[in-house]
Amino acid sequence: MKALVATDYGPLDQLAVTDHPTPVPGPGEVLVKVAAAALNPLDLALITGAMKEAFPVQHPLVVGMDVAGTVAQVGDQVTDYALGDVVVAFTGQAGAVAEYTLATPGPLLAKRPAGLSAVQAAAIPESGLTAVCLLRTVGVAPGESVLVVGATGGIGLYAVQLASSLGAQVIATATEADAQYVRELGAAGTVDYRAGDVVEETLRLVPGGVDVVVDLINRGDGLAATARAARPGGRLVSPLFGPDDLGREVKGVYIGTFTAEPGDLAGLAARAAEGLLQIEVGAVYPLVDAVTAVADFAGKHTRGKIVVTVP
Repeated sequence: MKALVATDYGPLDQLAVTDHPTPVPGPGEVLVKVAAAALNPLDLALITGAMKEAFPVQHPLVVGMDVAGTVAQVGDQVTDYALGDVVVAFTGQAGAVAEYTLATPGPLLAKRPAGLSAVQAAAIPESGLTAVCLLRTVGVAPGESVLVVGATGGIGLYAVQLASSLGAQVIATATEADAQYVRELGAAGTVDYRAGDVVEETLRLVPGGVDVVVDLINRGDGLAATARAARPGGRLVSPLFGPDDLGREVKGVYIGTFTAEPGDLAGLAARAAEGLLQIEVGAVYPLVDAVTAVADFAGKHTRGKIVVTVP
């Protein structure tokens, strides 16, 4: 089969779409014929080795972790999926940008509902599940105020919508060009991160600080700076890592990677199919142009997800 492969840690231009052995499903696995796969920031770190201590990989590495496709083969002990089922999945750290990949029945594999395209479905798993986990972990409640930093990125678009659906008053960082868009997603207010200080503008909109800061951009001391937008005793949650002490009794919660619960992925897919969750795909590339897709993902600001389609 053809796949987007990294043969070792190195720069993004060492990637190639090349021949790679087709995986064989073992017990408890299904083989998925890929229709579409989405890219995530973690893919870049896995390729370059920027996070190899925390997330080591085996080479050759088939890039990608979000996939939509059709079940092409079923391993032993699989009872909930059959040949021809149309699915969406998170494959783990690798394997998605290829003609075939493996998926494991459970919380990270779901049947794709009618009305949801493969491109839309592929844009859901990692970003959508991370947003669900962030909000669940920090316990966003109705009526609370929430600042989402990085609102127009893959995770941020879901975080804005899901927090709003929980009854929170959401403030989203966005440029002037994206402000109306994030309002349509459910944001009650916006902060232009290019025009001024995000924290100061947030405190102007919510004197005393917000209940929750969801920071998808900063790490380390940068999170301590963002935490100033939270009220004393508020919470900050991030998929990255920061200081234990954020000051003013602000609680920092760092999830590292998401933990999906049964029904999470299926629920996101169902909401999207029903028009209750908007999916933003910024660009679509065919598999033959997957190297360019990764380069553009790394080098350009794209609202929403970048998806690679597989014929």
